Amino acid sequence: MGEGKNLVGVDIGASSIKVVQLKESRKKFQVIRYGYAPLPPQTIVDGHVMSPGAVVDGLLKIFQDQKISQKDVAIGVYGQSVIVRKITVPMMTAAELEEQIGWEAEQHIPFDIKVMSIDYEVLRKRPDAGQMDLLLVAAKKDEVNDYTAIFREANLRPVVVDINAFTIQNIFENQQGLPDQGTVALLNVGAAVSSLNIISGGVSAFTREIANAGNSITEEIQKQCNVPFEQAEAYKCGGGPTQIVPQEVHEVIQSACDGLAGEIQRSLDFYLATSGESEIARIYLSGGTAYLAPLCKAIERRARVPVSVFDPMGNLTVDPKFVNEAEMRARAAQMVVALGLALRCDKERRA
Repeated sequence: MGEGKNLVGVDIGASSIKVVQLKESRKKFQVIRYGYAPLPPQTIVDGHVMSPGAVVDGLLKIFQDQKISQKDVAIGVYGQSVIVRKITVPMMTAAELEEQIGWEAEQHIPFDIKVMSIDYEVLRKRPDAGQMDLLLVAAKKDEVNDYTAIFREANLRPVVVDINAFTIQNIFENQQGLPDQGTVALLNVGAAVSSLNIISGGVSAFTREIANAGNSITEEIQKQCNVPFEQAEAYKCGGGPTQIVPQEVHEVIQSACDGLAGEIQRSLDFYLATSGESEIARIYLSGGTAYLAPLCKAIERRARVPVSVFDPMGNLTVDPKFVNEAEMRARAAQMVVALGLALRCDKERRA
């Protein structure tokens, strides 16, 4: 839970940087600044920053061009250095849990606990069973430190580090609330990674990252049609106003989307098999690749679950003096992580 002023949300993805600043007024949020900058290929690989200079330059340009004076930011992390586990522990007080969490984490984290940053959230207390369910999150300290050093080089102050999958839950809850009953899946398909967060009974029940996303579709077009990556990306996005997309590209996209949908289906099936849940009511799709119609249809067909593209801008207003509303709404599905981060505040308290 957050108090105080909202932080600037900064999402560094595999293909671009997205920045959002929100202002709260009468319990409603308005977008008062927004920025987007593409990143050169291979700048981010598997969540690791391979070219820090390109990221610093992109950050400096966005903050300067959009005249964002606030330097306190919330940032998101993802990739193999981040571990999320739902665990069950005996009932205990907050003070006891704070003391015990290191030992509990050692039982579930496959790395030396000394090199990890640990955080947790109590999901549900079950006094009758003498147990409580926790969401345990760990990230490698070196990775987090490298990331935050890049922001400091861009004259920014990282105040909150969040997990990308949970930032989407932040903005989804703000827009639609979390259903007390039933189960929904939040699926964010970015350039390099697809993140899945399944919410059951109002709390996160299962998270998984799938190392297959928009770039894999582009690479398949590149390979099958023998064109450069940039050309393949343009074909995937519809070719633009001057290019006709060859028929074979549509077939390649359909096949690649079906492959990605198959991986997503296996994750959903695993959750259903291990949780005892009977069904998932709906999948809410976000990320830049969410705009690819064949992907929505493929996921719906393979998972046998209704799929909707989630609009994170649904009940947000936009300050027209500083934000190009049409441009931002056109990118809305790409901005979902940055919007979720922008809901975080400079004073956090544990629920």
